[in-house]
Amino acid sequence: MQIQKSFKGDSPYGKLYLVATPIGNLADMSQRMIETLKEVDLIAAEDTRQTGLLLKHFEISTKQTSFHQHNAQEKIPTLLALLKEGRNLAQVSDAGLPSISDPGHDLVLAALAQDIAVVTIPGPSAGISALIASGLAPQPHVFYGFLPRKKGQQEDFFEEKKSYPETQIFYESPYRIEATLKNMQAVYGNRPVVLVRELTKIYEEYQRGSISEVLAYLAEQPAKGECLLIVAGASPKEEKEKSLEEIFLEIDQQVAAGNKKNQVIKELAKKYRLNKSQLYAAYHDR
Repeated sequence: MQIQKSFKGDSPYGKLYLVATPIGNLADMSQRMIETLKEVDLIAAEDTRQTGLLLKHFEISTKQTSFHQHNAQEKIPTLLALLKEGRNLAQVSDAGLPSISDPGHDLVLAALAQDIAVVTIPGPSAGISALIASGLAPQPHVFYGFLPRKKGQQEDFFEEKKSYPETQIFYESPYRIEATLKNMQAVYGNRPVVLVRELTKIYEEYQRGSISEVLAYLAEQPAKGECLLIVAGASPKEEKEKSLEEIFLEIDQQVAAGNKKNQVIKELAKKYRLNKSQLYAAYHDR
């Protein structure tokens, strides 16, 4: 067990600050975000050119170092050494919260393994910001980030998630959004969705409707800019009730196909809204 006292501890090490940055509108930059970036000894940035524009705008002179998915493993030992020397570091992504769709999580794990304090400086988050204005149920929700790009992989992903009751949040490229919606519709049916473009920017747009309605709109107005896709969770009526015998057969078929039994039972318990432990016991007691 590890206890971190972020501001009252007496560790000789520096702190790793995970600093949010605006997702489009620079006015979303908080005073605490600015002060933290000014006060740390070094900023580990996903793209130093992008972050450089932000720093220049707010007159922040702190030195940067490049830290992205292609050099993360190479850079982590150097960043840890600085932290252990007592230096304070900030890590930022191009926009929003670090560690969501960038290598920040690897640095967090490495820092925690060395008993280095990791402190979040909260701020803009594209997924949650879009969700609360989408009109779809904000709770429960699940964030998946970027989808697989290949059609077959997407279809397999959607098959696995189609019965989940949570509102689902995805990032997607404007160049792939139509194909993704068509693949989703083939598996999910014509479910309610909200396509959000250019969040916090002047061309911010919410397209609310069924999948077919959004596809029809995109046929006339192709998507441009940064996109988020918010998808309604499965309704209880989407899955017909199945007997235990039918569910046991489904377990047997998936196990025979090479899937792990415990994972199959967990997924089917969620799919049919059953207690996982009770389903596991019933399956083994049959």
